[in-house]
Amino acid sequence: MNSLAVESAVEARDIVRTFEIGENRIEVLKGVSLEAKRGEKLFLVGPSGAGKTSLLYTLAGLEKPNGGDVLIDGRSLYRLSRKEQARVRNETMGYVFQSFFLMPELTALENVMVPSLIRGRRAKERATSLLERVGLGARTGHLPNELSGGEQQRVAIARSLMNNPKILFADEPTGNLDSKTGIAVMDLLMELADEEERTLMVVTHDSSLARIGDRTITLVDGVIVSDNIGE
Repeated sequence: MNSLAVESAVEARDIVRTFEIGENRIEVLKGVSLEAKRGEKLFLVGPSGAGKTSLLYTLAGLEKPNGGDVLIDGRSLYRLSRKEQARVRNETMGYVFQSFFLMPELTALENVMVPSLIRGRRAKERATSLLERVGLGARTGHLPNELSGGEQQRVAIARSLMNNPKILFADEPTGNLDSKTGIAVMDLLMELADEEERTLMVVTHDSSLARIGDRTITLVDGVIVSDNIGE
């Protein structure tokens, strides 16, 4: 077995996430620990309010935990400065969200290029190539409101790959799509992860969809209740 295949890409150690609502303190994650290996496709499932999205966002560097630690390639993420955290997110991670989060005034091509502009370089050729890869080579000049939901999510996927990240995080990427389009989008994500041996971590409410992954982790009330190898 390749040594890289057994190395940890993302690791959570006793993650705690709490929220204060008025005088109430709500513990969303209660000491969650998990590890995702390089190239692994891991799905997080569970009922609404189980803490799936909070866990994904914490692993992705988007929400700082109240306790515990997150390691990316063995390096503590939240012990870095904010500037260094931002650099790691931009260079190492790609994000796909349920609501697409495309900039309405930008074309598909311009939306895909946004992560590279953040890094201070333009990469029109790569953005064009990525849109072709996700089947939108003829739609590069279209605005988001001129695209279907499935097309918008494909633009978002292309954008997530702009900086060639090692890790892809996806939060309910098929949640706003019909079942046929959702399956096509999920298949595309799996293919793109396979091509570069990327680690893929997906939150989904659809347990049947999660079966296509290498592992399915189930959260209930902020704790992991099962961790199963995929079929």
